[in-house]
Amino acid sequence: MGVVRTGEIKALTGLRIVAALWVVLFHFRPLLWEASPRLKDDLAPLLNSGAQGVDLFFILSGFVLTWNYLERMGPTWSGRATLHFLWLRLSRVWPVYLVTMHIAAAWIIFTLHVGTVPSPDVEKLTAISYVRQLFMVQLWFEPFFDGTSWDGPAWSISAEWLAYLLFGLAVLVIFRMARVTRARTLLVLAFLASLPPTVLLLASGHFYTPWSWLPRIVAQFLAGALACAAVRRLQLADRSRRIAGYAAVLLTGAIVGILYYYDANPVDGMIDPGGLVDILFMPLVVTLAIGIGSLPALLSTRLLVYGGQISFSLYMVHELVHTSWNWAVAEYQLELPKSVQKVVFLGLIVAAVGGAMLLFRFVEEPARKWMRRMVDFRDVKTGTGSGSGQPPGGRLTSLDHARDARPPHTEARAG
Repeated sequence: MGVVRTGEIKALTGLRIVAALWVVLFHFRPLLWEASPRLKDDLAPLLNSGAQGVDLFFILSGFVLTWNYLERMGPTWSGRATLHFLWLRLSRVWPVYLVTMHIAAAWIIFTLHVGTVPSPDVEKLTAISYVRQLFMVQLWFEPFFDGTSWDGPAWSISAEWLAYLLFGLAVLVIFRMARVTRARTLLVLAFLASLPPTVLLLASGHFYTPWSWLPRIVAQFLAGALACAAVRRLQLADRSRRIAGYAAVLLTGAIVGILYYYDANPVDGMIDPGGLVDILFMPLVVTLAIGIGSLPALLSTRLLVYGGQISFSLYMVHELVHTSWNWAVAEYQLELPKSVQKVVFLGLIVAAVGGAMLLFRFVEEPARKWMRRMVDFRDVKTGTGSGSGQPPGGRLTSLDHARDARPPHTEARAG
């Protein structure tokens, strides 16, 4: 299958904080427009489409899991290995998910007993809602994701949990496809797999339609997985990888350009034209994964890689900061001058990032390591452990910052 790269693709880790901040600014943009109306004219086309950052996360998720598990889970089905995989995914997302879920519940109860403006989510604070959210299945029962979770962004974690449960079977098919399919063909298949949400958008004019979250997660996750299978087959010279880096710059420019073009030239009947940029996400992830220099180098800097590490915590905590401020404004009828609103906006961003850093430091990382210590890597028969050539305790840092035992491969880092 060609040279298999291993280890962390830092450019993709850095891309995570870009996607997370895009979502954060999408939710915070009303505050930004109030603080600086002029920025609305300049940034509205970009920030109004910030919800597409979730689709970018879905593609990254499919790519990352395939990168880490294609060789380990693809050759043969193993129920034990699949359960092991699911536990490792739980260790990655569940701790922060549970903490923010309960903070959101506590906040709803707080607003019910303090002041005169109870949270609009009070009616959603039910036992069945709690159980569904606890097991991350709340989205599976609803055609729209709005209001399914006490912490708004948690809907996408419910969607990803569905993808994780299907991955054990999907990886068997992708592994066999990768063995008999050229990288170029796999890339074409990945592109085609990413199209259903865009096709639905073109058909209806709306990106958010009943059950549209389902093709979003399935299509984008599968596109990321197939793209990774293609990348693992590629053998590229430095010149080709540098060209890929420049291609990533062009794709980023094209994404921004498309958003501004459709803002200036609206299409009759199309309410959510920003969703069209989804078709460029898969090529962007691929060029960043294989590219060097330029944009891949920028995203691989220490600051952005750290940002990528805390991006999940930021994604999960930022809406708690946002809703609490909105409650304070309504409760105390705050009317602030523009200069103060600008300081408040920056302060809320700092608070969200600070909260993410604390969550990462004191919840995400310690809980992940604790949960992972509950399973013995060498007991899982996926080609690791004794007899596989992997030395005891030999582990590589995976793209999602977990430490996984792997079969030995030729070391090559993209970006």
